[in-house]
Amino acid sequence: MNRRGFTIIELIIVITIMGILMVLGVVNLRGTQSNARDTQRIADVQSIALNLENFYANGTAGSTTFDRYPSTGLIGKETTSLQDIDIKSLVAPGVTLTPNPSGVSTAPTPDSSLVTATCSGVCVQTTAGVTPQPTINTFVYQPLQSDGTLCTSGAQSCRKFNIYYELENATSDCPGPNNICMITSKNQ
Repeated sequence: MNRRGFTIIELIIVITIMGILMVLGVVNLRGTQSNARDTQRIADVQSIALNLENFYANGTAGSTTFDRYPSTGLIGKETTSLQDIDIKSLVAPGVTLTPNPSGVSTAPTPDSSLVTATCSGVCVQTTAGVTPQPTINTFVYQPLQSDGTLCTSGAQSCRKFNIYYELENATSDCPGPNNICMITSKNQ
């Protein structure tokens, strides 16, 4: 007796195995994608922090003001205040904002994922206490004066900063359940 095809049971077994392999592949792909976005977030925040340190050391073009960080007025003027910054590092991975070439924010679409921390009196400088809480789509910039109050104008002496950001996956530096990380200024 010549056999010309597969039995139903053989087909079901092959289809089941293929389905299991596809599910494993999709899960692995999603995990790899979230790890890549987290790596990009970390690189973006480090780039922003490096440009803030450059601002501290050199001020802006033609400025004689240095040895301080930009105030909360930086938001909306990131590309003009931080002259060497790559615009792409101001936009969190997966966010589809289009920064304006002029660096001036236009409502309702912001130019970057960088938002200002808000607080009254002495600011909380912990990942759990910062307001607003960062999300995977936003980075929170908290410029502070020597006494720990929020630096809201260019006339104030911003002596340090914190940048808060959230990762999709917990790490030893950004433990769960919130996966929130903090970068602090070098000149504290």
